[in-house]
Amino acid sequence: MDPIRVPPEMFRFTTADRSGLYVSVLHAFGEANERLETALGIDDLRARMRSIGWLEPLEDDDLIAALDQLRTWNLVDVIQNHSENYRTASEYERRNLQYSLTRQGEAAFAGVLHAISMLASTGALQTAVLDAIADRLGDLLSELESGTDRRVFSILSELESHLEALRGNTKRFNGELQRLLRADNADLAVFHEVKAATVAYLQEFLGNLDHRRHTIAARVRAAEDYGVTLLHHRALLGAELPQLSGADPGAAWLEHRRARWDGLRAWFLPLDGSVPRVEQLAQVGRRAIITLLQVLDRVTESKRRSSSAVADFRELARWFTVVPDQDDLHRLWSTAFGLSAARHAHLAHPDPELVSSTASWKESPPVEVSALLRSSGRTERFSRTGRVRDVTAIKAERARRAAQERAELQAAWDMLDTGGAVRLSGFGHLDYGVFERLLDLLGRALGNAPEVNGARRGSTTDGRVEIVLRPPPDGAIAELKTPRGVFRGPDYLLEIVTAARHNLRASGDRS
Repeated sequence: MDPIRVPPEMFRFTTADRSGLYVSVLHAFGEANERLETALGIDDLRARMRSIGWLEPLEDDDLIAALDQLRTWNLVDVIQNHSENYRTASEYERRNLQYSLTRQGEAAFAGVLHAISMLASTGALQTAVLDAIADRLGDLLSELESGTDRRVFSILSELESHLEALRGNTKRFNGELQRLLRADNADLAVFHEVKAATVAYLQEFLGNLDHRRHTIAARVRAAEDYGVTLLHHRALLGAELPQLSGADPGAAWLEHRRARWDGLRAWFLPLDGSVPRVEQLAQVGRRAIITLLQVLDRVTESKRRSSSAVADFRELARWFTVVPDQDDLHRLWSTAFGLSAARHAHLAHPDPELVSSTASWKESPPVEVSALLRSSGRTERFSRTGRVRDVTAIKAERARRAAQERAELQAAWDMLDTGGAVRLSGFGHLDYGVFERLLDLLGRALGNAPEVNGARRGSTTDGRVEIVLRPPPDGAIAELKTPRGVFRGPDYLLEIVTAARHNLRASGDRS
């Protein structure tokens, strides 16, 4: 990635001596540009200055000097207007010159507005944005099959705007979260309330994140099966770009779209097999929850304590001043700090006869002192080691049970794999366990919003089984029999695809 280089004079207008006047002038040009007035004379600019709130007296010389300074910084350009009729020489001098923003001036003022909006904005982790990305990808797949190029362009633009909102909100929320973790000087009540609410917010966001991530990744993969290059070319035809500068803007537009699509893949389905950014976001959220809960525990524990270490030392100092006897002072010292006689004084050398009783401590050989005696004052007592429980049989039984459950689950999915669109009534009689799996899939599909063609899609949490549900064209009622009763409901047209059949399809397409 190339380093970001900013023209040296681009933002001088925000820090110069008359920065307030310079910003107001650029603001006036920006307001006029929104009303499709790209050039202003002195009188027009003065009127715009009042409309944006500049009420201080402003002489023509000061305004012209400000415009000249902005021209020096390449933010404002000036042209002569020869298309009007001027009755007097003074009118010509006053109305002849027309000022407008240069491209660098428009970018500089837009940058200042963006910085101010960033300071006032608040980041958020919105599950609605993830749902919107998944919905737009579903709409895009439908339009690629039977829609127009204009619809492909508009849906692709919405998809990119939702992805940009996800990126911006995530960056701002992560920054605010890290600042919250460092906020040690806040009021304890506010600190407790804000961090508890943040923990609840993160837990709600992480609740169904895996399901949403798998849904988006599956739809990105389906769009790439159609062809990303073909998708972007259809969107380019729908964009109907004008050719104002002589050069074809299509190449740069397509390059920008490819960069946005790479950004989408980096978030949900990286090409290099690395960890998706949405998974990194989940890890940051989980770590933040743990850190916040630890901080909350420390805050709560500190509020429960009746006194602090400083207060304890002050109370101890007060006791020292009131104890009358010297022996009592020594007992108080030993009780408070535990600095009594050495705990290893009773230990002796393994062969005491080799050490003279008159030898000094400095000349005597050292005596080994155990770590337990130094830390707690107790000596070791060696006993038999407890028997370690043999859990081999338990582990084998758990492994057998897990393998059996996986086999039963796979058998249920294989039984429900329709191999194409079928009626719900086509299942007829089902085992109750398989019927529960079918009900779960129906519930996931009915819980999602219908697509343009009325179909509803759903998938299991791990994304290995997908169901497409369409309403019955004739309003028929299905009847399924199970060992525990009879189920009746709309006779939907449904298609259930398992991961094995999906991989078989993909290998067949590639071949």
